[in-house]
Amino acid sequence: MSDPIVYGFPRSTFVNIVRLILTHKDVAYQFRDLEPVMGKPDHLALHPFNRVPILKHDDLTVYETSAIAAYADEAFGGVSLTPKDIKARARMNQWISAINNYYYPYMIYHVTHERLVFPELGIASDEKVVAHALPKVETALSVAERQLAHGKDFLLGDELSIADFYLLPSTFAFSLTAEGQSMYPKFPAFCRWRERMDNLPATQKVRASVQRLPIEHAREWATSHRPKY
Repeated sequence: MSDPIVYGFPRSTFVNIVRLILTHKDVAYQFRDLEPVMGKPDHLALHPFNRVPILKHDDLTVYETSAIAAYADEAFGGVSLTPKDIKARARMNQWISAINNYYYPYMIYHVTHERLVFPELGIASDEKVVAHALPKVETALSVAERQLAHGKDFLLGDELSIADFYLLPSTFAFSLTAEGQSMYPKFPAFCRWRERMDNLPATQKVRASVQRLPIEHAREWATSHRPKY
C-alpha cells in the first residue's frame, strides 16, 4: 500500500486534525497544499463542496474529516484512538459532533477569522461577528471544563481518543486571539488538558511544519460566507 496523501491548505483547522492523527499514529503521509487551486476545478474534483481536507489512499479518495479520521484510525497501525467500549465510542462521537457544530463555528469561523485571518489580508474585523460568538464560546468552554472535571488526562478519561485531536486545533487557533487569552484562565481543567495536548510529540511536530502565512484564498470568504449580524 502506498503512503496516504492529505490535501488541504496548511492552516486549516480540519486538515490539522487529520495530520495530528496520522502523525500520532506514526503514519508516513504526503501533504499536498491546495492553496493555489482552492475553489478551482482541481480542488473541486477532490471535494465537490469546496472544502478540505481530502485523503487519498491507493484507490480510495474520501472527504469529510470525521470519515477520514475514522478511516485513518482503522487502516493504519499504532495505538487505536477509538474506544472499544460502545458507550465511550458514543461519547467520542458526541464530542466530534459538538466540535463541528458548537466549537469550530464560533472559535474559528467567527472569532479567529475576524481577529487573525481577515486582518492579515488587510480586511477589517467585524465586531458584531465577534460579539455574537463570545457567549457561545464561553458556553462551549464551560462544557469542556465540566467534562474534564473527572480529573483524568483526556476528554474521555485516561486514554487519548480522536475527540482530543478533534478539539485541539480549534482551541489552539482561538488561543492566538486576545479573547482566547482572556477567557482561557477561567477554565483551569481545560488549560491543563491543553498543556498535555501541546506537549505531545505529534502536536509539536505538526505545528512546527505549519507556516503561518496569510490564507490568500480567504479574501473570498469575506463576501461568500462571512456571518452577518
